[in-house]
Amino acid sequence: MADYDRRQSGGHNRKRRYRDDDDQYDRRPRKRHEPAPVAVRFRKQLVSIAESLLRRWADEVLSLAQMIADNYDDEHLRSIYVNLVLQMALEQPLKTPFVAAVVLVANALKPEAMEIVLERLAKDLEGAIAAGQWTEVKLYLKLLACLQRNLEGDGVFPLLEELFDRAAGLQTASSEDTIGTEIVKIILLTIPYAMVAAPGDFKQKAAELMDKTDIIASEPHALHALVDPYFTKSNEESPTASASVLVLLQKQLQAEAAKDWELACLPRPWQMALEDVETQDKMTNARKHAIPAISIPAAMVAGPRALFPEVYLSVYPKTDDIESVPGTQHIASSLIRDVLVDTVNGLNYNRNATARFLMDIDCYFADGTFVKRATPFDELRNVAGNRSTWKPEDVTIDTVFSQLLQLPTPDCKLVYYHSVLTEACKLAPAAVAPSLGRAIRHLYRNSPRMDLELSYRCLNWFSHHLSNFGFTWKWSEWSDDAALSDLHPAKWFLNGALDKEIRLSFAQRIQKTLPEAYQHLIGPEKEQDVPDFKYKNPDTPFSAEGQELGALLRRKATDEEIQPTIDAIQAQAKERALDPVATSTDVFVTAMCWVGSKSMSHVLACIDRSKVRLIDAGATSPAARAQIISSVMAYWHAHPGVALSIIEKLLNYSILTPFSVADWAILADSASHRGSPGAALAQPHIYEAIFNTVSKVTARVRQILAVPSGSGEDVAVDEETRQKEVADMTELFRTINDALESWASGSKDELMEQDAGSETDETLIRRWGQRWLRVFRRRAAVEAAFVAEATKDKMVVDGENGSA
Repeated sequence: MADYDRRQSGGHNRKRRYRDDDDQYDRRPRKRHEPAPVAVRFRKQLVSIAESLLRRWADEVLSLAQMIADNYDDEHLRSIYVNLVLQMALEQPLKTPFVAAVVLVANALKPEAMEIVLERLAKDLEGAIAAGQWTEVKLYLKLLACLQRNLEGDGVFPLLEELFDRAAGLQTASSEDTIGTEIVKIILLTIPYAMVAAPGDFKQKAAELMDKTDIIASEPHALHALVDPYFTKSNEESPTASASVLVLLQKQLQAEAAKDWELACLPRPWQMALEDVETQDKMTNARKHAIPAISIPAAMVAGPRALFPEVYLSVYPKTDDIESVPGTQHIASSLIRDVLVDTVNGLNYNRNATARFLMDIDCYFADGTFVKRATPFDELRNVAGNRSTWKPEDVTIDTVFSQLLQLPTPDCKLVYYHSVLTEACKLAPAAVAPSLGRAIRHLYRNSPRMDLELSYRCLNWFSHHLSNFGFTWKWSEWSDDAALSDLHPAKWFLNGALDKEIRLSFAQRIQKTLPEAYQHLIGPEKEQDVPDFKYKNPDTPFSAEGQELGALLRRKATDEEIQPTIDAIQAQAKERALDPVATSTDVFVTAMCWVGSKSMSHVLACIDRSKVRLIDAGATSPAARAQIISSVMAYWHAHPGVALSIIEKLLNYSILTPFSVADWAILADSASHRGSPGAALAQPHIYEAIFNTVSKVTARVRQILAVPSGSGEDVAVDEETRQKEVADMTELFRTINDALESWASGSKDELMEQDAGSETDETLIRRWGQRWLRVFRRRAAVEAAFVAEATKDKMVVDGENGSA
C-alpha cells in the first residue's frame, strides 16, 4: 500500500509525462466513427455471404434483402446490387444459390428488386448464347433456375426446351457435333437447381425434358476415345471407357427423379428459420415474374473455346467400400465437380482466392454433405450409419486434377493448377498433404496405362510441387522401381521427375533427399555445372582443332579466321572416311557449347555470331542438321533442360527446322541417343523436345490464322503464307506419324534386328511407340479441326465482303 501511495504522490502522472515528452502524441479529439455508406456495407456483406460456418445462411440472406428493400430508392445501391448479383454468378458460382436467395427474399419485400435483376440477366444470357460463351450460359441459367419459384408459368423450362431443339438439330446434322452435346449438358446441370428451388412443382416438366435429352445423352460421343485419359493395352478396358460426363449425368438425374428429387447435397438458403415464419409466408405469396424475351439464334457457334466431350476422371477410387469422394452413382459427383470446376477456372487470375474457396467448400453445400475437415482417411471406417464419408480435401484435389489432366487441353495454363494445389497445401497442410499423397500414389501406379501427355503432365507437376516443399517425398515406397529397365514406364517417371528437380535446384541438394537406391540415377556428371570439354583430352580425335576453335570463338574471331581450322578438320575427316561437314559441325558446335556454357546469354551470343555458318552447314545435308542437335545434346547430356533451351533458340534463329528435330528424335540411329534402338522414346526429355517443337509450330499456325487478311496486294501474299504454314504443319504431323507407326507396329528395322532374348524390351518399345503415336495423332486431329473452323469462318467473312 505504501508503494502504491508513493507511486501516486507528486504533482504529475507518470504515464502522462511520458506522453508529454512524445512529440508525436496527438491531442486532437478523435472523430466519431461513422458507419460506412449502405452501398459499401451491402457489397461487402454480399461478397462474403456464406463464407463462415458460424453465421446462419438465413440471417445473412434476410439482412441483405432488408437492406435492398429499405434503400431501394438509392440508385447507386441498385446498380451495385444488379451488377454484383450477375458478377458473382460468373466468378463465385459456389454462392449462386445464396445470391439467388437474396433476390427471392428481396422480391418478397420489394418486387421491383427481382424485376431489374431478371431484365439484366435475360440480356446478358442472350448475348452469351449468341457469342457461344457456353460456360457463362450455364452459370446464368443456374442463377435463373434458382429463381424458379418466383417465375411465371413453367419458368426456365420453356427456355431449356428451346435450347434442346437447337441441340437436337446440331446432333442430327453430325454425330461428331460438340455444340449440341454441350447444350444438353448445360440443360441437365440446370434441372436440379430448378427442382430444388421449387420442390414438387415441376416434376412432370423435368421428366418430359429428360426423356428428350436421353436420345443424345444415353450414348458416348464419337470423339470420346480421343479424350479418354487412359490408353490401355488392347486386351484391357479403360477405367473411364463408360465415364462420359453426359452419360453419367443423364443416369444420375433419372435415379434422382426416382427418389423424388432429394438432391441432398444442394443448399436451400431460401428456407427461413422457424422464427422467421412471417418472411417465409411473404416469399410463398410473393409476386411472380415473367422471364423477359430471350432470342436464341438459329445457328449456334462454338465460341472462343474448343468444345470436346468430357470424361469423368477421379484420382480417388473406392477403397475397401469407402468413398472419400462421391461415386459416379451419386448426382453429387457431377454437381459438386461442376461448380468447383467453374470456380477454379473462373478465378484463374487469383490462385489464393481459388485455394481459399476450395478449402471452404463445406460452407456452400448442405449440412452432412462432407465429413469434418482434416478427418484422417482411416477414420472414415468409423463413420456411423448412412452418413457421408466424403472428405472435402479429397473432393477439392480431385477437381483440380480433373482439370490438370483434361484432354486435349485444359482451360487454363497448367502452372495455374500447380499453383492452386501449392496454395491449398500452404493453407491447410495437415489436411491436404495426406490427401495429396494418396492422389500421387494413384497417379504413379496408373501412369503406365495413362495417356502419355497426361503422364508427362503428372511428372511435371510432381517435380514442381516438391520444389515448393523442400523436395521431400517418401521415395522409399518406390525404391524397387529405381532398379527397373530404363524402358519401363515407372523408371521413365522417376528419371523425368529427378531431372526436373535438378533443373529447379541442383544435383547435390536433390541427392540428399533420396535414399541409397536412387543415388545411381544422379551420376557425378550431373554435379558439374559446366560439362567437361571433350577436346581437352589429347586422345580425342580432332583434339587440337577443337581447342583451337574454342579459343577462336572465345576471342570472337571472324569467319575468315575460323575457316582454316574448319578446312583442316574436313580434310582429316575425308582421310578417315567420315562425313566432312558433319564432323566439322560436331567440333564447331561442341566448342560453341563449351564457350557459351557460362550462361544462356553467352551461348546466345555465340549462336548469333555463328548463325550464317550454322545455317550453311545445315543446308548441306540432313546429316549435318541432325549433327547440330546431336552435338548440343551430347555436350549437355547430363543437363537435358539446358540442351532443350539451346535447341529452342536454334529453332528461333531458323538454324534448325521442326522437321530436323523430329527426324533426329524419332528417326535417328541409336548412337545419337546414347542407347539401344527405340530407347529415345523412353526418355522424357526427348518427348519434351518433340512436344515443345510441335507446340511452337501449332502456335505459329494459330497466330497466323487469327490475323485478318490484309487488303489490296497483301491479300495474295497473306493467303500464300497461311497455306504454306498450314501445309508445313500438316507435313510435320505426317512425318511424325509415319515414323512412330513403324515403332508402334514393331516393323522398324532396328527393332526387328534385335536379339530374340530382348523380347521384353521389344514389347516395351512398341508400347512406347503406341503411346507417342496416340498423342500426336490427337494433336493432329485437334489442329486440323481448328484450321477447318478458321478457314470456314474466313470464307464466310470473305463471302460477305464480296471476295468469294
